[in-house]
Amino acid sequence: MATCPECDAEIEVDEFDVDKGDLISCPDCGSNLEVTSTSPVELESVEEDEDEDDDEDEDSNGDEDDDFDDSDDIDDDDDTAGEDFD
Repeated sequence: MATCPECDAEIEVDEFDVDKGDLISCPDCGSNLEVTSTSPVELESVEEDEDEDDDEDEDSNGDEDDDFDDSDDIDDDDDTAGEDFD
């Protein structure tokens, strides 16, 4: 037996069926939990880690958007190069 760190529910987990680092879900609250120890079985919430991963994904997507903006700026410069400003 292990205890959910989010809702304190008792979760039946056999230490021989899981390995350290395995991810399981709490049947009561649905929290994603990581097995941090197998003897005895101990669980830790992984919700915060997933949020950090999402932030990293958004940052990389933002960088890609910047690349597209740069190419748009270059196209705009090409358009203005043909205009006469005299």
